[in-house]
Amino acid sequence: MFPGATADRADAAYAIVGAPLDVSTSFQPGTRFGPDRVRQFARPFEDYDHHTESHFSTLVVHDHGDVRAWPDAAEYLDFLESVLVEYQSDGVVPLTVGGEHTVTVAGVRAVEPDVVVSLDAHLDLRSSYDGDELSHACAMRRALETAEEVIVLGARAGSEAEWNRASQADVTVVEPAAVAEWTPERAGIDDGRSTYLTVDVDALDPAFAPGTGTPEPFGLDSATARDVVQRVAPHAEGFDVVEVNDRDDGQAASVAAKLLRTFVYEHASAGD
Repeated sequence: MFPGATADRADAAYAIVGAPLDVSTSFQPGTRFGPDRVRQFARPFEDYDHHTESHFSTLVVHDHGDVRAWPDAAEYLDFLESVLVEYQSDGVVPLTVGGEHTVTVAGVRAVEPDVVVSLDAHLDLRSSYDGDELSHACAMRRALETAEEVIVLGARAGSEAEWNRASQADVTVVEPAAVAEWTPERAGIDDGRSTYLTVDVDALDPAFAPGTGTPEPFGLDSATARDVVQRVAPHAEGFDVVEVNDRDDGQAASVAAKLLRTFVYEHASAGD
């Protein structure tokens, strides 16, 4: 159980759903261990958040546990989507913990947002990767089949075709040096547009989160990632944090867990 996520299903305002999919990782596998590690490295955190003056354990968070993954990604996404839709239809905010970035597709389908905000080192705009349209390298391309726009914050890697795709009107890319100055207001997110927030931990520089499948240097620091989550959370209807694996001493999982808690604190505070 995620520490402090003690609410019963019937009472929940937020639901943590583990999604340990690990079938298309293209460099260092291990995202199947992500949900467990995020829970584990959340254990030392204080329950109280000074910034919002609230306790995580009072914010009615339920831990659904993991939706066991299997190799057929298409079938798995359909099943995961059904789990998330059930929470969404009950007014519960789904918080998915991956697993590879492909699981975001299920979250986006469940929430059906106008815009997806993605913290990520990679554009993830490939139409397919090694013949696989559900590769983690295609997550934002698939998201655009549901959402009207994708905003990628911290991107610094992509194929030539992806950068060409990113030049179209339904994609906005904010490179790492500009992320600290980016605000939801600039994207019109505060103007009634429904939003989904996804955090791929490789958006952070590997110095801060080395335990991820495709680390990319020259990324964000953890405080900048936190600031983005704080800004977007009040506008978001769903959240996930993905691409944590077991190839470090817990740095990536610790950051991921803290960002999840930050999302809940800020989202709940905005609703008070």
